[in-house]
Amino acid sequence: MATQFIKKVTSSSPHSPLSHRSKTTSSQYVASRFRDATFEKFMDHYKNLLKVISIQDLILANPSNNPPSVSVDFLNRLSQKLHLNRGATAFLRKYPRIFEIYYDPTLSKPYCKLTPTTMQISTDESAAINDTHPLVIDRLTRLLSMSLSKTLPLRAIFKVWRELGLPDDFEDSILSQNPHLFNILDAHEPNTHLIKLVTTPSHEKLTAAVENWRITECCKDDCSVDRTEMRFSFKHGYPPSMKLKKNLRAKVKEWQKLPYTGPYEEFTSVKKRSKTGVMEIEKRAVAIVHEFLSLTVEKTVEVEKISHFRKWFGIDLNVRDLFLDHPGMFYLSTKGKRHTVFLREGYERGCLIEPNPVYVIRRKLLDLVILGRRGLRSDDYKMSSSESEEEDDDLQETENDQGAIL
Repeated sequence: MATQFIKKVTSSSPHSPLSHRSKTTSSQYVASRFRDATFEKFMDHYKNLLKVISIQDLILANPSNNPPSVSVDFLNRLSQKLHLNRGATAFLRKYPRIFEIYYDPTLSKPYCKLTPTTMQISTDESAAINDTHPLVIDRLTRLLSMSLSKTLPLRAIFKVWRELGLPDDFEDSILSQNPHLFNILDAHEPNTHLIKLVTTPSHEKLTAAVENWRITECCKDDCSVDRTEMRFSFKHGYPPSMKLKKNLRAKVKEWQKLPYTGPYEEFTSVKKRSKTGVMEIEKRAVAIVHEFLSLTVEKTVEVEKISHFRKWFGIDLNVRDLFLDHPGMFYLSTKGKRHTVFLREGYERGCLIEPNPVYVIRRKLLDLVILGRRGLRSDDYKMSSSESEEEDDDLQETENDQGAIL
């Protein structure tokens, strides 16, 4: 009944930019969104990768252990927080190429460590990040430049350090080593710090990612967008199974022509809330989140994490709804009990179109997640009843994700 009610309410509100949703709540809007099979299939594995990374970080946080390891009992106590629905043991046994469970006779309990392959991937990732320090500095500079005050809370940066490809010691290796660029300030709240850009680059020196696409597109003989409209346009792409109505195409075309203030340009709040003024503010917000995603290593981020920057970027809109309003630019998935947004133009068939060194290494870990136990001798890794329940639970989670209302 609930599903039928949602469909009835949202049937007159197509998933489109600037669609009118006065009778649709935000949660209903999420539930009624179009599902892209390619991204959803990718998320089936990616949600488990995030769990793997959480456990990997806990293991690597114990370098005093030789080798770095963590007790299985400890992981079992964290099962709920790590979203390991049937316990840590069952999850670890699903990925024998990533984790190795061994018994410590001294402490009389089982421990978990990373396999040599996984340890090498972690080492290679750290090396790749260290080799790209200039790029990391540029990302932080751009992120701070999009802030109205050229300042961001340190805790917000910590939320997305991995997405931005920052070294885990970036406070020391990046911020402290570049005092001419970054200044760490005490905030008004206790134990809270701010990062301030010492010298703000002019917006002419900072080119948004969309500008590179516009230049490339204009040079094509088969340019898909009218060159006279290219100045304010963004790349849009829709899966073949998503049927677009003529009025939606017309709205997108008009939206493409709408001028806006770029993410690195000085922004003055529009006092007159005219329809055009509101649309310009909304398009500026789209430009900022588009640039934010373009700065990430994998062109994806959790919506909850990017929301921590909303106030600092001067975005007075629901970020999640912003992504849903523009399905040709962004794709929102609810798998893994989280909202994850992808930059559509960055992906093709579940892979990054323009891979970078850090992404290439991280993809190796995802490949191990996809492999699971495949190709290993079944008698070495027999599935226990708890593991069977884990896979059944994954199936149930997938079914719940398909109709999730948060």
